[in-house]
Amino acid sequence: MRVFLTGASSGIGEALARHYAAQGATLGLVARREARLAELVASIPGRHRCYMLDVADGAALQAAARDFIAGGCPDIVIANAGISAGTLAHEADDLHAFRRIFETNVLGMAQTFQPFIAAMRARGSGRLAGIASVAGIRGLPGAGAYCASKSATLTYLESLRVELRGSGVKVVTIAPGYIATPMTAVNDYPMPFLMPADQAAWRFARAIARGSSYTVIPWQMGVVGKLLRLLPNPLFDILFARAGRKPRGLDL
Repeated sequence: MRVFLTGASSGIGEALARHYAAQGATLGLVARREARLAELVASIPGRHRCYMLDVADGAALQAAARDFIAGGCPDIVIANAGISAGTLAHEADDLHAFRRIFETNVLGMAQTFQPFIAAMRARGSGRLAGIASVAGIRGLPGAGAYCASKSATLTYLESLRVELRGSGVKVVTIAPGYIATPMTAVNDYPMPFLMPADQAAWRFARAIARGSSYTVIPWQMGVVGKLLRLLPNPLFDILFARAGRKPRGLDL
């Protein structure tokens, strides 16, 4: 099995890399942090390809994809790279964070998948797995950029799934709730149903293997998400106006 994975140096990406390496997969690992990626590769079995790049760089992703495909078309491509930061609409400085979040979370996902689609379609099989979030279900105060970016990925993945219907290539949307990673470690508000990253990775991999069109992990957050979607706007606004907010100014 060959797996191409972005955002591999920490959090969910690192847990997924460890999971698939333990299954004997050959990995193409993408991350911005060279030292962290080198530590990961040294600690897992197998021989893997490493690509130090930013997923917002489409040319670099194209080159990495060509290199990995040269060894064989991947069975699974996982667009996991993502960043988050609190943003406020009235703060001009936060527009930079807004742009970077969209470049990474939305454009980065599209640029991760695009180089592999033709080869997968020609073979008639494969999995394109996008890591979205339950944060894309409704907009939360102080998280406009992150929520909007994840909403965009949910819609993009749905469009791609229908576009590739009948090709043999399955598009898998995974919407995590709260997973214990460096990204959530900065949150100073309650995180219901918080799940360890290694458990989440096992569940993600199972959903990818099944070719599930849409999976919320943990499942309890799927119930929460459905209930939130059903809330009328006036009630939602009252309940969440004072919700906990992610810190602004994180290193993007």
